[in-house]
Amino acid sequence: MPILHPDSPAFTADTGAEKAVWDALVAGLPDNAHLIHGQRITADGQEVEIDLLVIWPGFGTAVLEVKGGMISLEDGRWMQSGARETHEIDSPIAQAQRAKHALVDYMEPRLGTGIGACVHMAAFPYTHLRATWSVPDAPRDLVVDATQLDGVVGRIVAALRAHTHHPPIGEASADAAVTQLRRTERAIVNHQSLADMLEDKGNLLTAEQERVIELLQYQHRAELIGGAGSGKTNLAILKARAFAREGKRTALMCYSRGLARHFQLLSATWPARERPAYIGTFHQLPFRWGLEPPAAVNPEYFETELPRRLAEVAAGVPEAERFDAVVVDEAQDFGASWWDALLTCFRDPADPRLYVFTDAHQRIFDREGAAPVELNPFVLGENLRNARNIALAFAPLASVQQRVRNDVGEPVRFVDVDPGDVLGRADDAVEALIGEGWDPGRIALLTTGHRHPEQVNRIEVAGNDAYWDEFFSGEDVFYGHVRNFKGLERSAVVVAFNGAHDAELAGHLLYVGMSRATSLLVVVGPREDIEAAAGVKVMTELDSGTAWCPPEA
Repeated sequence: MPILHPDSPAFTADTGAEKAVWDALVAGLPDNAHLIHGQRITADGQEVEIDLLVIWPGFGTAVLEVKGGMISLEDGRWMQSGARETHEIDSPIAQAQRAKHALVDYMEPRLGTGIGACVHMAAFPYTHLRATWSVPDAPRDLVVDATQLDGVVGRIVAALRAHTHHPPIGEASADAAVTQLRRTERAIVNHQSLADMLEDKGNLLTAEQERVIELLQYQHRAELIGGAGSGKTNLAILKARAFAREGKRTALMCYSRGLARHFQLLSATWPARERPAYIGTFHQLPFRWGLEPPAAVNPEYFETELPRRLAEVAAGVPEAERFDAVVVDEAQDFGASWWDALLTCFRDPADPRLYVFTDAHQRIFDREGAAPVELNPFVLGENLRNARNIALAFAPLASVQQRVRNDVGEPVRFVDVDPGDVLGRADDAVEALIGEGWDPGRIALLTTGHRHPEQVNRIEVAGNDAYWDEFFSGEDVFYGHVRNFKGLERSAVVVAFNGAHDAELAGHLLYVGMSRATSLLVVVGPREDIEAAAGVKVMTELDSGTAWCPPEA
């Protein structure tokens, strides 16, 4: 029997056809093959769902779109007949093909060898196709009907041999691919839960912020300034969604890959008409518009060369593909040349709809920039995210005084260590939290200086995209750097203050790291270094919490 994901799918009356094909595949596939039900993939804010996915080492991958009822083709229109009605449906083969392309594109940056040989097929377990079936976009060898269900595995093998010349996926790569896909599935599920929470009109965060968006509905350009925890990221999401709902071609962008992935996963839960046309980082946009990636890059390329190339590429982009509105989160990360390039992406650069969300004290990159158009400033003065003890601990570092809306929460914990012991004692703190009963998926360890070896290893093994999907899946402790974690959060955060590449930004790094915790904050670092970076007031707040000494692992 193949390896099943999940072990026992929750088939319903509506998915009986999928169960019929699933059972046939379970009976025919070997022990080393993977069979996945209902695999969802989100990319560029669009979500596809693969009814059944076979990943078979030594043979290849098959994407199956399953349709119940009686399927027929009438004057080029696909029809599905059920017990009560007959209605038109999208081409099942076209659906399977789109899902296959999404799978291949998704796995490309996450798997060194890619997914390998891959075919798309359609299965109609309750339909008997005519012997004379001949449809240009649905060749007979890519369609399985009721008479061929028992031989569906052989049909997959034949299709792989006839329709692809790529080598089959190997055993190790197949295991890695399944791991990445299941993490992605978990990340999507988590974001759908988040979307459900934010749709709840009784939710404090949503109710407050929807009121802000409503008050600003007649502002074409605005800068919303707020400290950590003020909900800037959620406001940016709401505003981008509102622009799209109004029919404006909208871009929602930021600097961080992790934050961009959060935007993509969350927006995929919205109706198609409410999704921005572009969701991603500033640096991804020129490549989306056709710029060829360079063979080699350096930091200067991203700071100056790529913005210049974006302006050149935008000049050749049809007006229909440019933007009416742009929303930028964590806008303090944008350099001056980036803003000039961004203006060229508007349909009407003289009157752009531009919303930016900023916090000057989260400026942790050595760059300065401001939007070259006049923006009306609005201050967000409430902290809606952090427990009170956490908010008070980083308050001396904030540029905007905040009213804290949440309960007190657990005391902040401080671990005073020698400079060379920071990462080791931070690891001990993580182990101690797990020992206390914290779910590993709710814990993050963030460094301020050199990256944690575990972070380096995970990115090297799986790549950046898979690394971030692992975070959003919430299955394990997340190891990251403060620089890449802005706009994101976890319930319990261990900040490992192991220095800073730029001493002048050390306080900003500590501020960002501390403010990522919603329920419990642990700060690990040398007392004198933290006081030099953040000041006496922050050190006093840390001392007023718990002088913690987690047991060594």
